[in-house]
Amino acid sequence: MPESKAALRVYEEQHEQLMLFAARLLGDPVLAEDIVHDAWIKTCEHASLNEVHDFGAYLRLVVRNLAIDAIRRRHRSAIVAKYGLDGNAEMTVDPSPLADATLIGREELARFPERQRIAVEMHRLGNYKLREIADRFGVSVAYAQELVAKGMAQCARYVKDGQ
Repeated sequence: MPESKAALRVYEEQHEQLMLFAARLLGDPVLAEDIVHDAWIKTCEHASLNEVHDFGAYLRLVVRNLAIDAIRRRHRSAIVAKYGLDGNAEMTVDPSPLADATLIGREELARFPERQRIAVEMHRLGNYKLREIADRFGVSVAYAQELVAKGMAQCARYVKDGQ
């Protein structure tokens, strides 16, 4: 991780590009200035922990993430302004899939070999790491990765062919 002087140099070199980048995302140059400043503070917090290998890239990523958060806050504020603090019950969307979509998905997954299906479900739906999947089946991490990859390839073929 760069030392504080090196980090400051990178920040100063990229400041104008970061400002343009944030302003383009936000559509607001004043808010962009706040975002870039906040990003600088956040990156400095991590700089001392030696967690960042490319300070400039990390700084740009933090600017992007903070800009997206600001856009989301602005959107939520607009909803509150329009519908009040309680919001509009009709606006609430349940993020879970419909029951029939879930049933169809389970039927489609039943076509997979059992280990492959379980590996894909664990990895993609349960957010298990490949090491955890390998431990569950008593296989190597490479084989667990192969199970997931083949399962995902089969899913892609299924979607592409519309079967």
